Amino acid sequence: MKNALTVSGLTKTYPDFMLDHVSFAVPSGSIVGLIGENGAGKSTTVNAVLGLIRKESGQVSILGKDELDDETKEQIGAVFDGSNYPEILSPRKIDRIMKHIYRSWDADTYFRLLEQFSLPLDKQIKRFSKGMKMKLAISAALSHHSRLLILDEATSGLDPVIRDDLLDMLLAFVEDEDHSILLSSHITSDLEKIADYIVFIHEGKVLFSKPKDELTEQYGIIKCGAAQFDALDQSDIIAYRKMDYEWQVLTADRHEMHRKYPNALIVPATIDEIMLLYVKGKMKTEETK
Repeated sequence: MKNALTVSGLTKTYPDFMLDHVSFAVPSGSIVGLIGENGAGKSTTVNAVLGLIRKESGQVSILGKDELDDETKEQIGAVFDGSNYPEILSPRKIDRIMKHIYRSWDADTYFRLLEQFSLPLDKQIKRFSKGMKMKLAISAALSHHSRLLILDEATSGLDPVIRDDLLDMLLAFVEDEDHSILLSSHITSDLEKIADYIVFIHEGKVLFSKPKDELTEQYGIIKCGAAQFDALDQSDIIAYRKMDYEWQVLTADRHEMHRKYPNALIVPATIDEIMLLYVKGKMKTEETK
């Protein structure tokens, strides 16, 4: 399977933060969710991929190109949290500007999407709600025949109805297997609905890059007391956390754990819970306290 985006060993250093040899891929026709807590490096990764900041080392290949040339830029739609355009503009004026920026600008598609989203053509963006601004940005990103969408916290702060509309649109976009999406988000429930793969970044490092179905269908949490925890095979433990009245243990194959520990309480793990156990728990190599 070819990749729409391949990131290899991406490194960027700041005085108080380091993006440390980040590597992952976005297969063509897929949606990849980039997750991590605030400050983990998601936006830095996105900005480096788009060439908005200079990387120190590593390689980024987009749509088969190692250089972000004009032809490749035409095929990338980028959407950021907040306002993506000068707020004095209106949707109609954005059309006039975009047709001079993108050779592939499709005004018919743009105005059709604006109508679908019930966005006023001549109202200044500064008078739009956050949801309206995001609908406008996604409409523009989809109107120059993009093959790769890169969205940085695009659903953040939106109400559930608008988020659901946008997620449905993203799913429709990748029905064409030549289209792909990298979606950076801390709203893991959105990614559980639409993502094919999950890349988890923590403190500037990728902790894992896995198919979403493997995480949601196979991973589990063993909830047990101290004696049962001590009896667990260490090879079954990814990470663990001591709560007030129980131990929580992340494991990669809950079905096998049911067979191995028939008396244990083992529940499915959400992406949120997996992330929390990685970040706040201890890895199996650490000493249990």
